[in-house]
Amino acid sequence: MTVLAVRGLNLFYDGRQILHQVDLTVEPGEFLVIIGPNGTGKTSLLKAAAGLVKAEGEIEILGKPLSGYGRRELAQQLAVVPQQPPLDFPFTVAETVLMGRAPYLGLLELEKVRDLELARRAMEFTGIDHLAERRLDELSGGERQRVLIARAVCQEPRLILLDEPTASLDPAHQVKIMDLMEKLRRESGVTVIMVSHDLNLAAMYGRRLLLLTGGRVGADGSPAEVLTVSRLEASYGCRMVVEQGDGSGPLRVFPRPGLRG
Repeated sequence: MTVLAVRGLNLFYDGRQILHQVDLTVEPGEFLVIIGPNGTGKTSLLKAAAGLVKAEGEIEILGKPLSGYGRRELAQQLAVVPQQPPLDFPFTVAETVLMGRAPYLGLLELEKVRDLELARRAMEFTGIDHLAERRLDELSGGERQRVLIARAVCQEPRLILLDEPTASLDPAHQVKIMDLMEKLRRESGVTVIMVSHDLNLAAMYGRRLLLLTGGRVGADGSPAEVLTVSRLEASYGCRMVVEQGDGSGPLRVFPRPGLRG
């Protein structure tokens, strides 16, 4: 069953059209990375898919219209990982991760043994179990991001949406976060959709890329199909270089300087 289907999606904000007739279908177990210049609608598309903003068109999650889901039912199928949690979030790592079980609990219902066990496993999976009693405001950016992913894992969703999960992280933490998402996809069969500005990370991890240009789908396919010089230059408005090292590794993308000294 298709995990996410978007048809004819239009999104307006303050009288300006952000997304134009976007069509997208995502199958189980895919790792899709949404790329494109600033202001082209990447985060807006993610928010629309999660039901966080209202848009025109059709959106289906696991064959059911998004409008047919209640908040708790949707949260049992879909988890959203934002860029960063607020630093004034007054909870420990363990408490934050356990919040992933909220969609399965009734009003004022306490967590059961299974909920606690799932939270423990999620912390182990993301390598933060040793931080369980630490507060979020005591952690580094990379550690906080792994906490958010652990909370999403604890939620047991079929689909995870991530908005720039590696933003502002150093290269080592970027790779750790991306490795976690690939591990989750491979071991649990979770479908991953991620927004990223980093074209090289997208090329390394995305099995499929969606290039948005001016709120429209500019290309949709494998990294080799999407990351072409002509497409990237037209989308980003600067000269680009696309290389593949020895011919078998991931593509490498970088802008070409317009001026040379």
